[in-house]
Amino acid sequence: MNVSLTDEIAIAAARLVVEEGMEYPAAKRRAARDLGRRSTRQAELPSNEQVEDEVRSHIDLFCADTQPAELQALREVAVLWMQRLAEFRPYLGGAVWRGTATKLSAVHLDLYCDDPKAAEIMLVNAGVDYDVGSIERAGREPVNVLTVGTRSQALGELVSVHLFLRELDDQRGALKPDARGRSWRGDLPALQRLMAGVAA
Repeated sequence: MNVSLTDEIAIAAARLVVEEGMEYPAAKRRAARDLGRRSTRQAELPSNEQVEDEVRSHIDLFCADTQPAELQALREVAVLWMQRLAEFRPYLGGAVWRGTATKLSAVHLDLYCDDPKAAEIMLVNAGVDYDVGSIERAGREPVNVLTVGTRSQALGELVSVHLFLRELDDQRGALKPDARGRSWRGDLPALQRLMAGVAA
């Protein structure tokens, strides 16, 4: 069976995601470089859905005995922070929402704020240490990201929680599905249904 460059990149990226905790965009770029492609056309890069398929296959092969408990622990962390940040309309995204997280994964929470500074002020008032970063968006303002470290008792280690400070208007597109009709994120009731074994 012939394996295309796109397939090779997806397989290599999935390994980086699972074994090194990398995010999909960075994992795809590094996988392409590792395969000797210094400049890779966008058309050669796999979709996030294709990488996710390979991540699931990698987990099934190498992490099936540990990953479910790690995912559960990360979802418990997400629940605590979503409750804590309820006034900012939190939605869980990333691997913890999609079910592919391992203990190396970060918790991704989108906060939809009337005033994005309000979430930062809340953390300051609560005495929570955080780092500030941003992610670029083509043709739009960057999104500020606050990162906090929180201890997971179940994992026995610190977990990174990334808080993406989004404008309230962005919430309209929050539940836009992927190409297969699955949501990229969900609110607290949706997460609790997932944890109870009810399909999203």
